[in-house]
Amino acid sequence: MSTILSDSLHLVARRLRPTLRQPVYLAFTIVTPVIWLFLFGQLFKGITALPGFPNGSYLSFLVPGIVIMTAMLNSGWAGTSYVMDMERGVLDRLLVTPTRRVAIVAGDLGNQAVTTVVQSLIILGLGLLAGARFPGGAPAALALLAAAVLVSATFAAFSIAVALLVRKQESIIAIFNFLGLPLAFLSSTLMPAQFMPHWIQDISRLNPISWGVTVGRQMLAGRVAWGTVDSHLLYLLGLAVVLVTLCSLSFRAYQHTA
Repeated sequence: MSTILSDSLHLVARRLRPTLRQPVYLAFTIVTPVIWLFLFGQLFKGITALPGFPNGSYLSFLVPGIVIMTAMLNSGWAGTSYVMDMERGVLDRLLVTPTRRVAIVAGDLGNQAVTTVVQSLIILGLGLLAGARFPGGAPAALALLAAAVLVSATFAAFSIAVALLVRKQESIIAIFNFLGLPLAFLSSTLMPAQFMPHWIQDISRLNPISWGVTVGRQMLAGRVAWGTVDSHLLYLLGLAVVLVTLCSLSFRAYQHTA
């Protein structure tokens, strides 16, 4: 176990170094979510006048959704770094070392987790500066960060598994573009579920993006429903474990066809 942990930490550091050397990259990954935050915040702010809207401020309502959507969309490109490692021969050399496959995956997920937390804190900070208020306080905000990390881990593991199977950046981009935005818009990211058509509500209940957003929206409650938070975090954790397991098994398929 200590070997897996030390290998994972070493690989997290390997993935983080390029990011730390290029802080402009991290800055630019936050530009699009910020545009969404203020563009959608203005575009849909009138829906707060509709009967049954759960919060008086649409910006406050939107911030948790943008945090989760950003975690999903940014982690979806995790597989592209694997394709580059394949092309350079780095992955093949790594696979002949005693390093466990789960440690290799954990290294990438750790990098995604750090990036997700930084981006989420920036979005939360900008939301607060713009006037969003979260009565749920710091505990509910920490629950949102946990949900964002689990969403990031789920989609990063999926992206890596796809990379190991298809080995082409173009294929990863095409598959994730096909799934990413539809998943975001078929969730409660932009509006309450009760305002959606019934068929979208049904999809939203099974959508991991909605699970994460449901956790985050507890920040808007003066009294946090911790049962709801715990259950949805467990859903996300279970899905993340399944995807990470499938991702680790994908290494076998890659080695058998290499």
